[in-house]
Amino acid sequence: MRLEHLSTDWNRLWRQARQHDGLMHGLRALAALVAVLGLAWVRDWSWQVMPVLLGVVASALTETDDPWRGRLRMQLCTLAVFGLLAAVVGAVLPWPLALTAATAVGAVVLTLAGALGERWRALGFGALVFGLYVALSAQSSRRPAGELTPLLLGGAAWYGLVSVLWSAAVARAPVRQRLAQVYALLGEYLQLKSRLLEPIRDADIAQRRMALALYNGLVVDALGAARDALFCRLRGRRAPPAWLQDALHQYLSAQDIHERTSSSHEDYARLADAFFRSDALYRCQRVLGLQGQQCLKLSLAIGRRQPLRHQGATARAIEDMHGAIALQLSGSGIGAGPGADAGRDDGAGRDGDPGRHARAGIPPAARALQALQGLGTNLTEQATVLARVLPMDAASAPAGTAGATPQTGGDRSLVDTEPRSWAEARARIRAQCHLRSPLLRHGLRLALALCAGFALMTATADPHGYWTLLTIVFVSQPHYAATLKRLGQRLTGTLVGLAVGWALVRLFPDDLAGSVLTALSGALFLGTRRSHYALATGAITTLLLLAFHQLGMSDGVISGRLLDTLAGGGIAALAAWLVLPNWQARQWPALAAATLRAQAHYLDQVLAQVAGGTPDARPAARQDHLDYRIARRNAHVADAALANALAAMLKEPARVRLDTGACGAFLIASHTLLNYLSALGAHRGEAVGRSTDPSLLPQARALREDLLALAANIVRPAAEERPAPAGGHAASGDPDATAFASDPALLHTQIGLARGLLPELTRLAPHMR
Repeated sequence: MRLEHLSTDWNRLWRQARQHDGLMHGLRALAALVAVLGLAWVRDWSWQVMPVLLGVVASALTETDDPWRGRLRMQLCTLAVFGLLAAVVGAVLPWPLALTAATAVGAVVLTLAGALGERWRALGFGALVFGLYVALSAQSSRRPAGELTPLLLGGAAWYGLVSVLWSAAVARAPVRQRLAQVYALLGEYLQLKSRLLEPIRDADIAQRRMALALYNGLVVDALGAARDALFCRLRGRRAPPAWLQDALHQYLSAQDIHERTSSSHEDYARLADAFFRSDALYRCQRVLGLQGQQCLKLSLAIGRRQPLRHQGATARAIEDMHGAIALQLSGSGIGAGPGADAGRDDGAGRDGDPGRHARAGIPPAARALQALQGLGTNLTEQATVLARVLPMDAASAPAGTAGATPQTGGDRSLVDTEPRSWAEARARIRAQCHLRSPLLRHGLRLALALCAGFALMTATADPHGYWTLLTIVFVSQPHYAATLKRLGQRLTGTLVGLAVGWALVRLFPDDLAGSVLTALSGALFLGTRRSHYALATGAITTLLLLAFHQLGMSDGVISGRLLDTLAGGGIAALAAWLVLPNWQARQWPALAAATLRAQAHYLDQVLAQVAGGTPDARPAARQDHLDYRIARRNAHVADAALANALAAMLKEPARVRLDTGACGAFLIASHTLLNYLSALGAHRGEAVGRSTDPSLLPQARALREDLLALAANIVRPAAEERPAPAGGHAASGDPDATAFASDPALLHTQIGLARGLLPELTRLAPHMR
């Protein structure tokens, strides 16, 4: 019995461990490093150990999430590129100027490879590090590069083999990891959104909206990572296995939840004033908070492959919420009529003119009640989506959802973001070959920084000078703020690693203990380099001290490592500041314009489904096809990029910033506009198709044209700026806007709210340059 319990505990721990991405990377690295050090112990290697270890590390740096076939192809490409670089470095190593020029050219070319996608960006970075490892090994061992290259390539090939076999053995874990991360972030996102429903006066709604916009970027990034993990496993499959179909359903459900949670209809401050003495909004807030907790439980259930057990709290909260809403409706005399659909919402945005509804003949109290009723309806529909993420037993499912199973109909295809031909790959790289490109600027900046590092190494005759160059490569980032952050982490990790390494060398001087600690340090570095770079730097520094101690070359290593880190970090920071700096002020106009264009295209896709409504006022069928999902994703990606740019701008020197107050206001307004469009998308095919006003679609398309015109004005020089979009005046008394507001249909209302934001966006546009 005790052995059975022990076996069960180990199985449970292993299932949990497989869902931790960093731990899996660390275990793979540990397996590869232990084998290398074991072979070195058996064959009594000395100087041969370091090149093989460096080959393992370089290969691990190129690793991305792929099924075993894709990983095998990338590993073969990696070995080919590594072999080419080793031959080039070996040929020019005796001539410092030629080596400097080759490294600089390689830095630019390998950086531009990132235009082809994340896999090629990782390959380019790892290849540049590998080239420096070849030169570093030759300098440290004083042996010719030709003798060291087979060892470096052997280490890289060995880790590649371990990676491919691991991917084949643990095929499902990476997908589950990314889906679990998506639902964990969605849970926090719903919790943040619930704060906006708190009915208190004088709440800083703008600050809460800003926090939500910044956090939205994390959710968008996680959704993108999950999509990539799914697509590379779905590619070429006519009949995906059941587990992969379930994973795709969970991903599409997460997209639906994200869209519903992002949608907005009414102003939170107005709702708080209308229901200040009622518990109706508190009931809605409780439901949204419980749904956030449910997303967190889904994250654990997906990651651990456990069934989801419901306690019924959400169902009871929804019942209480509908009771509170019914009480408000019965007291006002307003029932569930056509206007109720206008308020469907899981959030709210700010209306351009608070008195507009009163002028249109809709009392503010009635409009608030309609919004409240719609909010309750949408939260109920979102609960249905959450209930269908995983199959559930009837005993644990919420009321009305027992036995819910994934929906398998509809378009479930995903878009391929990788280049499909050599011509497309060349086109992507050519598109980056101009000085406005952040990628080319980063490549040129890195190349010049490496030249400065080579000059310093030559001038000082530093025996460990390649550590300076490696520090430059690891610290240099495309943006100034990211470079400074990475520099701080590098310095902190180096200091800690030197202290820990010195202590370990003194405590465990024998070779066997040193080998074990070396393997553990390497595994810790590769397992934490993406999530905790300071810890990863400390681990690799400890590895170097242990390795040099075993080789009997520890004299001057501590001081050399510290000084080279300071020198390389200083060069990288100065380059980010002085050499083709990629200040956010340069990118902001293009990002702001891209955000508005993406929202216009998102509106296009919604209108395409609205236009499909039938003449007898039946709504068009809800279509979640690929074109629609691409437009929705692009709108959220652009919004997240704008939010990230603002966060980075706030960390840059004040003299190079734009008006951060105006940029923040623009971000809030554009994010609110996206919330209005998300409400249309969340309810397409439900209330949208009921509108029969013949002027509706032309006015909606006019909004699209206004957004495109405003985007063009932002990137156009001030001298060429055209008049503000005509729709920008709609919120201040335009008859068409009043007609929108007076019609209770969802599309009329949302288009009117969106047009109400145009004056604010137009006013802020000149500050974007």
